[in-house]
Amino acid sequence: MTSGVLYVHSCPPALCPHVEWAVAAELGLRVRLEWTAQPSAPGSLRTEIGWRGRSGTAGRLAAALRGWSVLRYEVTEEPSPGCDGERYAVTPTLGVFRATTSANGDLLVSEDRLRALLAGATGPQLSLGIDRLLGSAWDDELEPYREAGEGAPVNWLHQVV
Repeated sequence: MTSGVLYVHSCPPALCPHVEWAVAAELGLRVRLEWTAQPSAPGSLRTEIGWRGRSGTAGRLAAALRGWSVLRYEVTEEPSPGCDGERYAVTPTLGVFRATTSANGDLLVSEDRLRALLAGATGPQLSLGIDRLLGSAWDDELEPYREAGEGAPVNWLHQVV
């Protein structure tokens, strides 16, 4: 078992029930999310929920929400015995970014990915390649939506296993 957080940074109001149904289907329980206005996207809503469930739940939640191209969201999963942590960031313009995370939340980049970057990049290309590996474009796009959610309530959901 592990835990994580789903941050829906912006969602059209008409889509909110569909997001709740998708999360409920993945977690195997009834879900009622508390939606609040998203000041960074007038007319949109936001929510945060903590969850507890099986390893891999973050990926399954990210996939369940992927079909709606207007959503901005992030899903995190804490490391658990035998499993690394994960972070998914999704935006309408950039699509999906996935990274492995350490126990303290740092992104981990495998040596193979670093070797491939170093083998083919020099100068400014190297810097751009590192930014891509770290998902900097997703962080840049999501930061205004994250700041608008500071102090928002977080509910906890427990997956049925």
